[in-house]
Amino acid sequence: MPAEEYKRIVIAVDGSQASLKAFKKAVQVAKRNDGDLIIAHVVDTKTISTAETYDQSMINRSESYASKLLNDYKQQAEKAGVRKVETHIDYGSPKVRIPKYVAKSFNADLIMCGATGLNAVERFLIGSVSENIVRYAPCDVLVVRTDDEVDEEE
Repeated sequence: MPAEEYKRIVIAVDGSQASLKAFKKAVQVAKRNDGDLIIAHVVDTKTISTAETYDQSMINRSESYASKLLNDYKQQAEKAGVRKVETHIDYGSPKVRIPKYVAKSFNADLIMCGATGLNAVERFLIGSVSENIVRYAPCDVLVVRTDDEVDEEE
């Protein structure tokens, strides 16, 4: 029986080093499986709306950052030889939108993400985005760890 092939791969990116490492691995998985790569970024509207200086310019900056990030990643993936690359910007909580909406709307059979992201405060208070993606995903999930995340308590 052939090994599982992943044809619709969602890679969740936030601009962190962990998500960059996960993106690079996702490009390899997409190439190896001749699969489509969907590069997704969720603008965390909760973080924006809790800022005291909440205004339209913060949303505009977040959208501009997301567009540039996704376009840069798309060019890298295409240059590396991925057959079909799509980008997607979503709004809300990344830990909810990635598994419950993005993965489902793109009919993903694999979600990839970094083990840690940019928001350390949220991770401390209510658990990590990757943890929630694993919990609510409709498909397989690959959480990519960075070397410095390994527990040193052995």
